[in-house]
Amino acid sequence: MTPSNPKDLDHPELARYIVNLTQRIIVHYALWFTEVRHQMGMEKALEVLQEATEKGLKIQMDRLAKTLGFEMKEGVPAPMLDLSREKLLALMDSVSANWLVNDGVWFQAVEFRHGMNDAKRCNDSAWAQFSPFEAWTIKKFLGLPERPGLDGLKKALSFRVYANINVQSIVDDGPDSFIFQMNDCRVQSARKRKGMEDYPCKSAGLVEYTYFARSIDDRIQTECVGCPPDSHPEEWFCAWRFFIPSENSEKTI
Repeated sequence: MTPSNPKDLDHPELARYIVNLTQRIIVHYALWFTEVRHQMGMEKALEVLQEATEKGLKIQMDRLAKTLGFEMKEGVPAPMLDLSREKLLALMDSVSANWLVNDGVWFQAVEFRHGMNDAKRCNDSAWAQFSPFEAWTIKKFLGLPERPGLDGLKKALSFRVYANINVQSIVDDGPDSFIFQMNDCRVQSARKRKGMEDYPCKSAGLVEYTYFARSIDDRIQTECVGCPPDSHPEEWFCAWRFFIPSENSEKTI
């Protein structure tokens, strides 16, 4: 017999229902942000996001703490603060890996149902929205000024989710530019182990890195040194040059 309401669910079903409620919160949260961005633009949407998050997260976490019997300390669950540094770092890596899993399963879900072209189109568009958001939230987290320059971009690149998953490096290229290299990419390395060709991610990368750098500092320009399907040396899968042109510079992206 189908339960008439959630209170009629057995123990495992009730637990699954609560997980489903959590998914609804996440999707509803994302839809609110998406619609505010659509109606008012990205800049105003980010302002609203900050206010809604500061208020909403505290209310929700305090309620969960009361229900589950844990304390909140300075906006963080006390059990997290009680973890060893090793465990916290492992948790950071695990959460970051879950982000990459989400990215991958969304791509594959579109690809398997509608083909590679639609998957790449959706992927590139998603990055056009996510990169400015990630840049914004990193700037807030680090307390970077409005125009932190190339040094600010270097710091911000180290706090991207990808930085917790892949191996990356920075090579200075004069006083007004540097080259960012992705030395080990989890996705590309996995394909390499399976004997597969590189995934052609250049179209997404052009959006991802250009929008991220510009959102950190609107003076920064981005140039692709190489990214699949381009050929590349063994020491990196993709590389990007970031620079702030001088007034007399004739360089273009």
